[in-house]
Amino acid sequence: MRIDSHQHFWKYDPIRYSWIDENIAILRRDFLPEHLNPILKKNNMDGCIAIQADQSEHETTFLLDCAQNDDLVKGVVGWLDLCSETIEDRLTHFSKNKKLVGLRHIVQEEPDDFMLRADFQHGISKLKQFGLVYDILLYPTQLRAAIELVQKFPEQAFIVDHIAKPYIKNGEIKKWKQEIEELAQAPNVHCKISGMVTEADWKGWKIKDFKSYLDVVFNAFGTDRILYGSDWPVCTLAAEYQEQLNIIETYISLFSEEEKEKIMGSNAIRFYNLNRN
Repeated sequence: MRIDSHQHFWKYDPIRYSWIDENIAILRRDFLPEHLNPILKKNNMDGCIAIQADQSEHETTFLLDCAQNDDLVKGVVGWLDLCSETIEDRLTHFSKNKKLVGLRHIVQEEPDDFMLRADFQHGISKLKQFGLVYDILLYPTQLRAAIELVQKFPEQAFIVDHIAKPYIKNGEIKKWKQEIEELAQAPNVHCKISGMVTEADWKGWKIKDFKSYLDVVFNAFGTDRILYGSDWPVCTLAAEYQEQLNIIETYISLFSEEEKEKIMGSNAIRFYNLNRN
């Protein structure tokens, strides 16, 4: 089974999605399962995981409704206020829906030391008992805090989104490489090969631009801890669905069939415990 482990749905609202500014105005419309499903089928994908793009329980409920109403949406990584004193009550409420497989906070918009806050870490400490993964969305400047976080919670499953957003457009790699390799030493951390095209030159990227970054990730995590995600529709700022998929399929073309299966589906099923649904 082939799973796209990272995509977004929204009913566009200029206030709720204020991050969609003039530079990315093509995203100012609805993106719903009915829009993605033909694309998934065309690219031989058997399902997807919907990831939050707005920090509200409203969106988490919306995504869970999408999953309940569409069999191709296999799971949801939603948002709850991990810094809230009532986080355990909210987890109890939302985890009744087995389509909820994880949580995410838009850490990239926070100070670099946000993940070291006591209230945030208290929220992280509650996820394991509900069987939820935590997706880490961050910039390279926040990797040091992520390393400390994952080491503090060795029993909690973490997934790094978008290979931690290295500065591909500028060709910067050295510091990111060192810290990704250190982060990967924690066996409870996994990595999504997703969101790369929007870190490159949107109009002028080439497949070769990504090779050195993918080399780092695959050497650090190995094929047992890597999963594919498209980051649709955000990826369309720089590439059509087939184009971003081709980057990954080209890179893994000489891998064994077993390794390809892990990267393109079975790892996502295992990491997010999709079989419980």
